[in-house]
Formats: sequence, C-alpha cells, structure tokens
Amino acid sequence: MTTADNRQYIEVFDTTLRDGAQTEGISYSADDKLRIARKLDELGVAFIEGGWPGSNPKDVSFFDLARKETWKTAKIVAFGATRRAKLKPEEDPSVQALVAAGTDVCCIVGKSSLFQVLEILRTTAEENLRMIEETTAYLRSQGKRVIFDAEHFFDGFDKTPDYSLLALGAAAKGGAETVVLCDTNGGHLPWEVAAIVKKVRDHFGDSVKVGIHTHDDTGCAVANTIAAVTAGATHVQGTINGYGERCGNANLCVVVPNIQLKLKMRALPEGRLARLHEVAHFVAEVANFAPNEQMAYVGNSAFAHKAGIHVSAMQRHPDAYQHIAPELVGNQMRVVVSEQSGRANLVSKASELGLQNVDAELGAKVLELIKEKENQGYSFEAAEASIALLIKRASPNYKPLFTLLDYRGMVTRHGERQVADATIKLDIDGHEVHTAAEGNGPVNAFDKALRKALQPLFPQVAAIQLADYKVRILNSNTGTGAITRVLIDWHDGERRWSTVGAGTNILDATWLALADGYEFAFAARTEPALAKS
Repeated sequence: MTTADNRQYIEVFDTTLRDGAQTEGISYSADDKLRIARKLDELGVAFIEGGWPGSNPKDVSFFDLARKETWKTAKIVAFGATRRAKLKPEEDPSVQALVAAGTDVCCIVGKSSLFQVLEILRTTAEENLRMIEETTAYLRSQGKRVIFDAEHFFDGFDKTPDYSLLALGAAAKGGAETVVLCDTNGGHLPWEVAAIVKKVRDHFGDSVKVGIHTHDDTGCAVANTIAAVTAGATHVQGTINGYGERCGNANLCVVVPNIQLKLKMRALPEGRLARLHEVAHFVAEVANFAPNEQMAYVGNSAFAHKAGIHVSAMQRHPDAYQHIAPELVGNQMRVVVSEQSGRANLVSKASELGLQNVDAELGAKVLELIKEKENQGYSFEAAEASIALLIKRASPNYKPLFTLLDYRGMVTRHGERQVADATIKLDIDGHEVHTAAEGNGPVNAFDKALRKALQPLFPQVAAIQLADYKVRILNSNTGTGAITRVLIDWHDGERRWSTVGAGTNILDATWLALADGYEFAFAARTEPALAKS
C-alpha cells in the first residue's frame, strides 16, 4: 500500500500495553492503560494491543473502558492464543474472551516452530496447524479482523522451514490479514532476519501481509525490524521506549523515525511524528520509570552538545553534529555546560536560556567559575537554572532577591516520634525575616521555613513544588566527611527547572540548591525568557 504522496505505508502495531507490560517492574492499572492508549491514538499508530482479556480481570476492565472511547486513528486489538488442542474454538474460554472483548481486530499467537509444537505444546504437527486455521476462521466468522503472530518463527525456520511456512499458510487460509514473524527469543541478527523475511515474501507474494515482531536479547531488535522492512515487511510491532520482557521489544521510538526519516516511508499520519518525544516521556511517567535520556531521537540527550568544538561548529551550521532536525520528533537541541566546555557552550547556553548580552569576557568569567565549582563537587549538566543564575550573578548590575543570614537545623526523637525543626533568617530587600518550621526530616523542615519566609513577598511560592530531590556522595572514601551533591527538580504546573548545590554539609548543599530554585522561579516572573529553561 502506498500513501497519497506515493510513499510505502508501514503499519505500526503498538504492544506497549501487552508485551510492554511484561517488563519487570511495570504494573499498569486499567486507567493507566487507557491514558497511554489515548496518547498512542494521538500519535497515530495503526493498532494498539490492549492486553489479553482471557488472562486477568484488569485487561477485561480495560476493554470495557476502551469500548466507551472514540478512537480517531488506531484500532484497539485484543490479544489471545489459538484454541487449545482437542477443543473447538467455540468451546475454548480464551477464544471466547477475545470475542467478548468487543474489538474489531484480534491478534492471536500460535506456534510456528515444530520443536515448540512437539516439546512445549506436546501436540502433533497436524493438530497445531488445525488450531491455527480453525481459530482464525472462527474469529473471522465473528466479524473480526485477525493478525497472526507466528511465535518462535525464526528459530523454527532455521530448523524446519517447511513447517514454519505451513503454519503461516494455515493462518492465511483461515483468513488472517497479516502474518507476523516473531523473533521470540531475540537471538537473530539483521542479515538473518532480512534473508528469511525475503523468503517468506517470495513464498506468499501479495496474498497476505508480512509483519515483524522482534525482541532485544542481542541488542538488535530495532536493526532487525528495519532489516525486515527493507526485505518487504509492511507491518511492524514494538513498544514505546522498548519496554518488554527480558531485554525488551523493538523500540518504536527509534523504529518509527527510522522508517519515516531514513527509509522515507510512511508510518504515522502527516504531522504526528513531532509528538514522539512527548509520548515517550508520558509513557515513562505512567510506568514510573526514569526516561532513558540517551535514547536515540527522543532522549533529552539525543541532541545535547557538550564538547566545545561541537558547539562552536553548531553555531555555524545546525547540521554540523546532528543527523536530523530535532523538532521533527518533538525534541530540541541543547547545549551542555560543564568544566569541559568552551566559551561557545556558555554563550550558546545563555542564548538558549533567554539571556542576552553575554559577551566573550563575561562568558570566560562564568566558565572559570563553573570549572572552579565543578572541582568542588558541583555538576551543572542537569541544572540549567543554576547556570542561568551563575550568569546573572556575574553581571555587574546583579542584585539578589534574598540573602541568607543564618539558619539552624535540629532533629530530636521522643520515643517513637522523630521531630525535625529548622529556623532561617533572611535579608529580603533590606528587611530581616526570621521564621521557623517543623518537618518530617531536616530538609523538609528547612524547605518549609524558607517558604514561610518568602511567602509574604513572593506569593507564587505556593505553586512551586519539589518534583525530585537527589543526593549523591562524591568521595565516599572519606566517610562522613565526603562531599555531598544535591540536585533538585522543580515545577510550578507550567515550567520545570533544576538546580544544584554541593558541600560537605548536606544542609548547606540543600540550601544552595533551594535558594537557586526559588530565585530562578521568582526572577522568571519578571523575565519571561528565562521560563524557557
């Protein structure tokens, strides 16, 4: 199939909610699945595999919820297996659950490896073929479109290719619209996958669509999927962020842009690819996984530039060290500032933060300050708000919004109850402000006291939240005298920013990161350009 612009169309089948949910550490609720499915529909995938309705009540609940939704682009798919040996499809509860799920499309998995049929299913070669054909034909009789996942196809084809082709043929005879070749154990390499896909395409011609489903046990899931597409597969299966059992599935966040931007084929509707970065991070958030920031295309480091010579070249031409424009996948170019940076990094970062008039002299001054602070234990790569404040503080007309005069922290224990108290004294615009607060720990008490001091003059402090608080011990060989680095992530419902502090005293390090976080937020109120960080 070709699109209106004469490009080959590749169907994207997303199995984040089924295969991806088998990732160790992931447990989606039915509502989680619905939220992710909506995002996938906005992205524009062709199929969303919602789960296995015959396996657990949570997936049944998802399909109940999904039937009440209006899906604009995607088809919701119910997943299941071929009927069990010696049962008719209408007698198999798992097959009946597929029908009851109420989806237009069903995906069924069946054995295509003779070894698996004989040793794992413990049935005959002939019965397995009947299981595939009869289940497919029954679902078609119920008005369902059927996609057949040929489990262990590549392993089976290596040993008994004729039988593996018979399994695909049984599905096609039963009415499957697509036969999907599964590298279930994830052990094949790209040239092997390409050769086998080509043989399958040559065998079936255009009588049935051929798809690919790969796992990443050799680190080749994406490469294997692309190899299959170049060999004639027109249907690709995978998951957002590559989630999946063991080492994961083919990562659609890499597969899809490779198809569209490198192979020049169409995988998503026009204009949807730019949503990819947002979807990748949304799914990670719902899964409660930290995003892989080094992931190709959608990681926040995918277009981050740290080396001074790279940044200098990028200022001359945006293609100098980037293979695509990051905006195509919804990402953006970033300049990383650290002790390894040159002045070009700092000037570029200042412009990125909305700070103008940073000349070479000021840039060199701030760069030396960064190197000095990183030698003390700071790291500014993930703390761009602290960089912005370093630049502002190095300017001759800088005036701090508030200054610390002193603080005190105390932790006591009364029986089973632990109490943390903090007092803080600030100079705010020439006025001394002294406050105290109690918290569930010294850092929490310290933050509450600081907020109480700032609230009268900066009421927007109420909307500011600490999204994350990370502590890293740098030179642990010095024991309790080690340097502590504190990194704080912030948000106020509209913006996100990060700050850093470091020192041998964890409260001092915390104060530095807290002070930067609040000052950045308040300064951004009157300097909108800063809010881009």
